[in-house]
Amino acid sequence: MPSTYILANVKVTNPTQYEEYRKWSTAAMQACGAEVCVRGGAFEVIEGDWTPDRLVLLKFPTKEAAWAFYNSPEYTQARAAREGAAIMRMVMVEGT
Repeated sequence: MPSTYILANVKVTNPTQYEEYRKWSTAAMQACGAEVCVRGGAFEVIEGDWTPDRLVLLKFPTKEAAWAFYNSPEYTQARAAREGAAIMRMVMVEGT
């Protein structure tokens, strides 16, 4: 069964408030067994005109595990904490 990834581009608009989101999202990642592949590291655009803000890439063993993360009580709390602190663009993609 292929792994499933969640890729997010985050534009942080209130860094102080965003820390509360990070606390809850970290708890959700730990509770659901997410492997953090990328979380805000440096990047270079090598092709095209995409200029991401802050990238996050999470790996899950299954699509069900990725959905469990997204719908978890911890991530529900994280989303509430993020309101007004960041603009989130997120996709789920199946790997090979």
